[in-house]
Amino acid sequence: MRIAVRSPIAVLTLAATCLIGAVAMTGPAFAQAKQQPAPPKQAPAKEAAPAPVPEAKQVALTEKQIESVIASQKDFDALGSQEAPKPGAKATSNMLGKLDEVAKKYGFANYADFAIVQSNIELVMSGFDPKTKTYVGPETVLKQQLADIQADKKMPAAEKKEALAEINEALKSPPPALEYKANIELVGKYYDKLAVMMQDDE
Repeated sequence: MRIAVRSPIAVLTLAATCLIGAVAMTGPAFAQAKQQPAPPKQAPAKEAAPAPVPEAKQVALTEKQIESVIASQKDFDALGSQEAPKPGAKATSNMLGKLDEVAKKYGFANYADFAIVQSNIELVMSGFDPKTKTYVGPETVLKQQLADIQADKKMPAAEKKEALAEINEALKSPPPALEYKANIELVGKYYDKLAVMMQDDE
């Protein structure tokens, strides 16, 4: 059972955060997300330790933004399914160019703008109870998942142990409180479409 549900768009967004630097995900869906900082050009081949992804800024969402994120899914999925580019400045620039292109096609200033909106949607979605489709808060959702997994008699022991550890770790670092409560109602209006989008990669 996956706890940290990521949509194909979210996976692509996370992969691109190390390219754009300023944009990051937040919320339980990304509680375990780590970002590898780019090594200095003169640094030896030694790998740097993963750094926690900083919180993305919260913004007041609009209906148009949510509809645009949903509509852009296919285009971002197509990019995400392409073969990963080889490391290098040219490949990075090409990928950023493609990401910006798709984002602009759906009314965003650039890919960073899109990623901020999407991270805010993910933050709100992380607090919705999937059974009742009502907002209860991310911590309550995680505790419900914890109870469900503990009660699951069919889940393999190793998988259960891993899932429980993941949830307990997420509970240690709760997401920030929502600054824009109106986002709950807006995201709730599109809950079904957003839930499908987030689970497409399961």
